[in-house]
Amino acid sequence: MKLIGVGPCECPGAAGSRPWSVPRRRILPRWPWHLLLLGLLLGAGEAAALRLEVRVTGLAGAQQANVLALLAIYQERNEPGLTEPRLLALHRLAADQIREALTPFGLYRVQVKDSLTAPAGRDGAWVADYRVDPGQPVRITAINYRVTGPGAENPAFPKEFPMKVGDVLLHSRYEQAKSDLRFAASSQGYLDYQLVQHQVLVDPVRDTAVVNFALETGPLYFFGPVTFTQDLLADALLRRFLRFKPGDVFNPDKLVGLQARLLGSEYYSQVEILPHKDLTGQSLVVPIEVIATRNKANKFRVGAGFATDVGPRVSLDWRRRYITRWGDNFRTFLTLSQGFSRFNFDYRIPIRDPLRDYLRINPDASYYDTTTRSGWIALIHFGHSIVTPGGWRQDLGIDYRYEDYRINDVEQDAVNELVPIASWSKTVSDDPIYTNKGYRIKFSVLGTVAGVVSPTSYLTGVIDFKWIKRLTRNYRFLTRADLGATWAGNVNDLPASRRFYAGGDSSIRGWGFDALGPNDPINDETIGGRFLAVGSLELERKVIGNWSAAVFTDFGNAFDPDYELQYNQSVGFGVRYRTPIGQVRLDLAFALTKDQGPSTWGLPPARLHFVIGPDL
Repeated sequence: MKLIGVGPCECPGAAGSRPWSVPRRRILPRWPWHLLLLGLLLGAGEAAALRLEVRVTGLAGAQQANVLALLAIYQERNEPGLTEPRLLALHRLAADQIREALTPFGLYRVQVKDSLTAPAGRDGAWVADYRVDPGQPVRITAINYRVTGPGAENPAFPKEFPMKVGDVLLHSRYEQAKSDLRFAASSQGYLDYQLVQHQVLVDPVRDTAVVNFALETGPLYFFGPVTFTQDLLADALLRRFLRFKPGDVFNPDKLVGLQARLLGSEYYSQVEILPHKDLTGQSLVVPIEVIATRNKANKFRVGAGFATDVGPRVSLDWRRRYITRWGDNFRTFLTLSQGFSRFNFDYRIPIRDPLRDYLRINPDASYYDTTTRSGWIALIHFGHSIVTPGGWRQDLGIDYRYEDYRINDVEQDAVNELVPIASWSKTVSDDPIYTNKGYRIKFSVLGTVAGVVSPTSYLTGVIDFKWIKRLTRNYRFLTRADLGATWAGNVNDLPASRRFYAGGDSSIRGWGFDALGPNDPINDETIGGRFLAVGSLELERKVIGNWSAAVFTDFGNAFDPDYELQYNQSVGFGVRYRTPIGQVRLDLAFALTKDQGPSTWGLPPARLHFVIGPDL
């Protein structure tokens, strides 16, 4: 019986030390330079000629992967500087390296038959062959496990050790069990816990192991008062970042969470949290000190981009991270393009949870110049925005709007409105930039009452949904749907900006931005409708590296009961390139159902679409 040190399994790709090699120095005679060059070329050719094939048989899965990760001769098989002496040295080490790589799997009697065959000819390859018989794994025959101290009866500590008698001695499972028990002790407030005993006795002759594990909890500690050392925000606001109160059981993870929340607010550039355990005395109450360094007040950004809906655009963005001691902040941005320009000022006042909940005062001005409409919208929004316990972003507010539009070059009456608005949105994903599994959904309801500032009454409901699912390693499926309905006397009761349109990069590709909808029977111009139903299906395949290709179909339209119903559909294909800010998407869409002019080679009219941005 002997004591074996048990450690975690090394995996492929893990960093490891390289076997040593002895550098050589050669003193060259004073040969003519052309002979020296010829010798160097011949030497380089001879060194490059050494080829090596490494074969490891008898293993599979994780065992083989771990062996190949630790087998130096395999890792260096393609090294250009590999020499015959180095090859022989690596071969001598290989059997022991294979045995060492298999011990984390409970395999202690591994047999290795090795051979190294020289090449048959000048262009042949060396063949290093290792036939491995892993043998029977070591199994646990006894477990001596106990938890003692004041916390021995705490249900966070399992009554039995996570591994069972009869289990194979997998080092990874043992280390995970040990880590889980240590975490249970610290997260439950037993800061002075000790692993009195943690050893595994392995008998490699009988293929048996005995686990001895004993943990002493020590006393239970509690959170004490929290003090803030900073010169930026009011302490009353900072206390709303806390997820614990004095007297709660001490949990280091809650301190890590507090640090993450403070940094995530962007009020501070550095946050240090000090639990003063040395000041607890006999009370076992740990005072907490938070030391925070204020962040830079201003953040500026200048950007440029392009989208086929609006053409080239430039943007200016200014964020003021803090204004008052109560955390007020604002963001303002200006976007300029041929088809759409916008100025927005968003002033936020933190409430409840200051990281997620706020009041908004939001002036906004937009200018449209599309194929169907042009003109100004100016508004000021007063809103209340929170995250519900179910994870929904709830926005309740009211807008005062002024709109002065032209529809198909026909001047519309200027409109003033007072519009109550409610919306609920939620995004769930593994990565909102490049999503393998996730969705985004938003419900919105808004309306007006005639005589309360607004000239007409209407009620609008909208649902936007997008879902992404990775089907296999190389394939993703993407779908989206946009549904809307407005209850009004007729479409002429609606301001131009409240009508539904379709077409464009994020709607039905193959047509321009807002180019689709009910048409005026007199001049055949698109005037917008009271209903919207648009969908899209897309299949994307990874090609190589960050490149992928996609095929898609978009369908639907904006509708109105007073006008002829028209259904539109497009099909197309595109290329994608993945970047840190989202995919660059270039699509060629063919409009199947609406004539846009003469086609080429019998194909439907086509339109290019170019977009950059995140998936969700």
